[in-house]
Amino acid sequence: MNKIDSIASYDAPHSCSREWLKKAIEIIEAEINRSADTHLIRYDLPASCGITLYLKDESCHPTGSLKHRLARSLFLYSLCNGKIGPKTTIVEASSGSTAVSEAYFAKLIGVPFVTVIPRTTSPQKVAAIEAYGGRVHFIDDPKSVYVTAQNLADELGGYYIDQFTFAERATDWRGNNNIADSIFCQMAKEPHPVPEWIIASAGTGGTSATLGRYIRYRKFSTRLCVADPEASVFHLHYADRSIKEIDCCRSVIEGIGRARVEPSFMPDVIDRMISVPDQASLAAMRVISRLIGRSCGGSTGTNVYAAAELISDMIKNHQHGSLVTLICDSGERYRSTYLDDQWLGKRGFDISGDMKRLERLFLEAKPF
Repeated sequence: MNKIDSIASYDAPHSCSREWLKKAIEIIEAEINRSADTHLIRYDLPASCGITLYLKDESCHPTGSLKHRLARSLFLYSLCNGKIGPKTTIVEASSGSTAVSEAYFAKLIGVPFVTVIPRTTSPQKVAAIEAYGGRVHFIDDPKSVYVTAQNLADELGGYYIDQFTFAERATDWRGNNNIADSIFCQMAKEPHPVPEWIIASAGTGGTSATLGRYIRYRKFSTRLCVADPEASVFHLHYADRSIKEIDCCRSVIEGIGRARVEPSFMPDVIDRMISVPDQASLAAMRVISRLIGRSCGGSTGTNVYAAAELISDMIKNHQHGSLVTLICDSGERYRSTYLDDQWLGKRGFDISGDMKRLERLFLEAKPF
């Protein structure tokens, strides 16, 4: 055997037969085929203002959140790039929801899954990760999540799937089966089919990147607003590109907001950013849950509060039209935190004032 033959005989760390790869992709494609599109819920403000808010309910996914789309895309992207084989341990850094969805897809194709998450992650998310066979590695410092995940992957001979880097490229933002295409298809028969605004929040930045690129590619007049927790770095970076990191992100809203600007965050496709205090997000999640009759989580509250600011501006300027935002996950994941009045009280949150302002806006069309 010559030197070239000898080298070629060794398996790569994540090598797999073409047959195994074909089967893994077929399993994920079958999952896509089983999953219906998520609902677009319409909420009509008082007719006098001529404004309608739509909420894309991503909690309808099998794993209960917007991150189901991302996890599916990341797995297909990694499989087709030769990063996952039948013995590969998938490692992820997450605040919870992505890890739930990735644990689900890892179980589907039969590979181990480990996630690094902050110790403050809601118990309901931890239970969901473990229910899909995932293992949880807790950290106390959220900023160490990235290096810890990479180190774990190295130790285990696994693959760090890295949502924060690959979110913006794993999804085909021009094609079908992405969230932007779904929104515009579902809006097609509505009175104002092209929204004035689409509002999303940023965790990795992948969803806003997909939305912003798709809007431009399809030449829509829609503007993209990204809602960001007040304690996060994204809105600071949007205003001043030299700001790329802060000491920490003290927001209690799980899944969005970061202390560093993630590689997938694309500020140039965003038309406006609104920073939202945690208290306002927590108020908005309760108000919108009651108005539409389904439980919404904290990041949805952040989205809805930003939408409320835009609606308020539209009312003041006598503008009509539609807005679309996202229900990122269900409030049921936060029964022991955001929906617990004692939990709020211990952290000094008084959401009553914000709730009243939001109710006046949504029920009476009275701007802020």
